[in-house]
Amino acid sequence: MAKFSPLHDRILVKRVEEATTTRGGIIIPDSAKDKPQEGEVISTGKGRTNDEGKTFPLAVKEGDRILFGKYSGTEIKIDGEDYIIMKEDEVLGVLTGSTSSSKKELAGAKR
Repeated sequence: MAKFSPLHDRILVKRVEEATTTRGGIIIPDSAKDKPQEGEVISTGKGRTNDEGKTFPLAVKEGDRILFGKYSGTEIKIDGEDYIIMKEDEVLGVLTGSTSSSKKELAGAKR
């Protein structure tokens, strides 16, 4: 894979694909699915720089599972793989723990 290093406060994200079947076994066609809004941080820039030249490191790091808005970032292809480049402030939050329990907690938080 080609090495890509985002600049400043940008991050490179790979979408995490959601399940293609429901709990009842119904297969969801690609045309009916929204693009996932969850991804893994592949690489990060050095951080945001203020007017005085001081650099502030990013809150996210490589390997973090993140949630982002539906229209966040810019989609790109690197070596045939789809990625998104976005600014750190487009990240809504970082997921911790197992993926399945995180989704349950998020679903409970929406109520």
